[in-house]
Amino acid sequence: MISRTILLPAACLAAALLRSPSAAPPGMVKIPGGTFDYGTDSADIPALMTRYELPAREIVASEAPQRKVTVKTFYMDRTEVTVSAFDQFVARDTSWRPRADSGTISNGDYLKSWLGGRVPLMTDSLPVTYVTWFAARAFCKKQGKRLPTEVEWEYAAHGGIAGDVFPWGDSAADPSRANYGASGIDHPVVVAHYAPNGYGLYDMAGNVWEFMADQWTDPRPVPTDAPAMDSPWPQDRAQAAHQRVVIRGGSFGGAPVNLRVRYRDSHPAGGAQPFVGFRCAKNG
Repeated sequence: MISRTILLPAACLAAALLRSPSAAPPGMVKIPGGTFDYGTDSADIPALMTRYELPAREIVASEAPQRKVTVKTFYMDRTEVTVSAFDQFVARDTSWRPRADSGTISNGDYLKSWLGGRVPLMTDSLPVTYVTWFAARAFCKKQGKRLPTEVEWEYAAHGGIAGDVFPWGDSAADPSRANYGASGIDHPVVVAHYAPNGYGLYDMAGNVWEFMADQWTDPRPVPTDAPAMDSPWPQDRAQAAHQRVVIRGGSFGGAPVNLRVRYRDSHPAGGAQPFVGFRCAKNG
């Protein structure tokens, strides 16, 4: 009997690879699990204050203590969610369209830049902003995804290299690497404009802050697989809008200290602003 090797056409081979369990979903990157140093050692805070000329310890104190944390394999969006992608979402789920009451639990500025409910011209590839944590969570859920935990985000921001200060490494921040205050742009730029980190993730520093799944806690709880939830969400809409959640990554108006992979800050869950967006994650 003559043995035959079956050669798949290129299109079939590509489709087979896409169906492979190890292949990342479209638009996402596979982040292999591992153990890393999460957060900042309390002993390093004085040096951070000196290096970045910080006026108060509290600016970085919530990064401490540092712990060894093991993260399971997961997927993360390559880029921040764009205006185009969010427009498609609200077209399918009209309950999230901008309305007179902001369409969500918010500060009243939900999708404020969408005048008359229409997407502004020439913004399709910009990160969507003026969104709330609730809208970001709903978007991710509609895609079969979720918001990343801040543990996952920090792990992914390192790009697979232990000890990196920024997503690109230990070199100082400069306008060729990220959109932040010193860039002088003063607004978001199209996603993937700057080089990605070691995992192929774009804009993990600067451009817009990103909502995490976690509520804000300071000091931080011991990390687990689940996002930190310090208290139940208030039933009152106004109170819920003011509940604080974690944001990561810095923005177009940020300082170098904000671009560090370990830096964390908080933001109202309903705080729709021009400098806050998000990206999604998915279980591996």
